[in-house]
Amino acid sequence: MPITKSAIKKFRADKKKAIFNKATRTKAKSAIETFKGLLTLESLGKAFSAVDRAAKKGVIKKGKADRIKARLSKKVK
Repeated sequence: MPITKSAIKKFRADKKKAIFNKATRTKAKSAIETFKGLLTLESLGKAFSAVDRAAKKGVIKKGKADRIKARLSKKVK
């Protein structure tokens, strides 16, 4: 457990951030799974949006988001 005052605050903030990151990652993954089930352009747009949002918020890296989007768009062709 953290001892110093700043470490305690950081621990608290990290717990909140972890919850937020998990929710964002879950939304992106569920959008991708929905797309894989339907393979429509509308679901592709929703998956792109969710992945871009996760990358913008720093939950996943930009390169990984680009790679995911490239692989998803290949499935539509």
